[in-house]
Amino acid sequence: MLAEGLNGVLGHSALIVGFAASLFGAMALASATLLKNPRLVRTVQAYGTLALISAVLAIVVMERGLITRDWSLAYVQKVGSNNTPALYNVTALWSALEGSILLWLLLLAIYSYVIMRRYRNRLGDPLVAWALVVMFLVSAFFFFLALGPTDAFLAAAPPDFLKCCKGPNPLLQNHVLVLFHPPILYLGFVGFTVPFAFAIAALITGRVGEGWLVETRRWALFAWGFLTLGILLGGWWSYEVLGWGGVWGWDPVENASFLPWLTGTAYIHSVMVQERRGMLRVWNLSLLVATFSLTILGTFLTRSGVINSVHAFSDGEIGPCLLGAFGVILVVSLALIAWRGDQLRSPGAIDSAVSREGAFLANNAVFALFAFVVLLGTVFPLIVEAKDDRKISVGSPFFDTMSRPIGLVLLFLMAVAPALPWRKASGELLRDRLFWPAWCGAGTLALAVVLGGNGFAPLLAFGLAGFAAGAALRQLVLATRRQGLRGLVGRTNGGMIVHLGVILVAVALAASNSYTRAGEFTVAKGETISFAGHTFTLIDLTDFTTSRSVGIRAQVSIDGGQAYAPAISKYTAFGQDIATPSVKSGIANDIYLTLEAGSQPSSGTAKLKIFIKPMVLWMWIGGGLIAFGTLLAAFPGRNRRKPTDPVSAPIAFDLNDPAQEVAGV
Repeated sequence: MLAEGLNGVLGHSALIVGFAASLFGAMALASATLLKNPRLVRTVQAYGTLALISAVLAIVVMERGLITRDWSLAYVQKVGSNNTPALYNVTALWSALEGSILLWLLLLAIYSYVIMRRYRNRLGDPLVAWALVVMFLVSAFFFFLALGPTDAFLAAAPPDFLKCCKGPNPLLQNHVLVLFHPPILYLGFVGFTVPFAFAIAALITGRVGEGWLVETRRWALFAWGFLTLGILLGGWWSYEVLGWGGVWGWDPVENASFLPWLTGTAYIHSVMVQERRGMLRVWNLSLLVATFSLTILGTFLTRSGVINSVHAFSDGEIGPCLLGAFGVILVVSLALIAWRGDQLRSPGAIDSAVSREGAFLANNAVFALFAFVVLLGTVFPLIVEAKDDRKISVGSPFFDTMSRPIGLVLLFLMAVAPALPWRKASGELLRDRLFWPAWCGAGTLALAVVLGGNGFAPLLAFGLAGFAAGAALRQLVLATRRQGLRGLVGRTNGGMIVHLGVILVAVALAASNSYTRAGEFTVAKGETISFAGHTFTLIDLTDFTTSRSVGIRAQVSIDGGQAYAPAISKYTAFGQDIATPSVKSGIANDIYLTLEAGSQPSSGTAKLKIFIKPMVLWMWIGGGLIAFGTLLAAFPGRNRRKPTDPVSAPIAFDLNDPAQEVAGV
């Protein structure tokens, strides 16, 4: 038996206390709600606070172990190194399975604590109480994972530095985006626990009207915004680090984050139909269940070892636990939906397919189809391997072929839906509202042709993008005319800004995927080559050595100006060559340089691969617009409708009334 050091004892103690606090918090709140016992409810805040303190302490202890190189911890031996720079020593926390679960646990504890404090005076409301019970139970599950299958505080024998202590994966210690991408992505994943918990609470209490949606709308929106930003940062990281010139390769781990984004996006849209017309209740509950379930499924796919990916963690002990949790969530949720089936019948109905609710329903169907296609392509190889014991792969051609028409349909719906009124639209009204957006689409298409665009699919994408952008801009212009800049605040107009950001991302992807030009060249020192209207001069090619790596770095002048420095590094602890691209970004296009194997500093000869990628910068601009629009949409506009079934509807008891305490307790 290996003796634990101080960090191991503190870490395990924190996790045990956090697990107990979460479990007893759930039990106490459930009992208090069933027994209508306000005294017992008052203990819940102590449990929630203790769970948060435990999660924070576990993270602090692990970071301390990484920073001080506490080799008594197995996890530090796994991801730590004497040569790892300070920044990547910190980010090493989430560079492998055990630490990533700790990060997930911390964020979940923070969300739970914030919800508990937000509703601290309304814990007697059964809806709020049961939502917190669900969040406590989810927290207890992740504390259990951190204690058992993914124990980051296991003691280890004295290290053999020839076999361990190499530091994080080289791909996770050569770009600053590793500091932002995983935490922001996890904020999105974990954030969907909040609306899911309220949805389950609504089913338990039978309060399945529209009130719980109003309370959780902002939480769902922020979770969606974080998830969107995390996915885009992941694309940026891939672009800057992997050296293949792309931002999205339909990697299984990319798909695992994209799936809950698709269902979450469908929910963000369709929830407006329920709030406005009382429709799609079952559908919205199902979307929330699907979104939360897909975050668990995605965690299983990326952390169970069932798939191979540059992003995946290959430890498999956690797999059965996550798969079991996924099954429990689905069974319990579907059973509750079936139990409340009669109450979930919508009081309203779609009057006409040509209406806003009709467009949202079509939007939901397309997003659901998209999610099915991505899920099928991701898990089909696993099904075949389990059934026939043979390996197959589903690559980019399948996903590109299937997603292209779906994306075009979504662009069309983005253009038409904002112009449609509720209930029913007349032909005259549509002609009036779509006139300028249609001209924007035609103008965008013409501009694309003038600039040299060709190919049916990309040109159609540009035209539909212009059409959708025109519809969003029309809405924003009308809003600012009526209310000035204040008119931009609120779900509708903030959503239109989000639409503009999504359109920019779609256009950038269409342009970069369709019109990228690439070439490979062998260049001698001092030689100048020409490609795609640009000149490239190899100024120098040198060897370099650092404490972590050895490699080759080129100095390449573009168009006689600034020199850019693509490189190849071999991380000595791993023996792995990592290509580091160098990118000159511009409004029109990016010039993307990579140094290829076979470059010889001794002879002054470099092998360069050059990509000319149109409009990539607009993808990151679109991401900024999405973040800005999400913030605006999170705040209520002047015309916000009041819920017909508010979450503050009659509560079981008043926590501030001692007379309501249960006698003898």
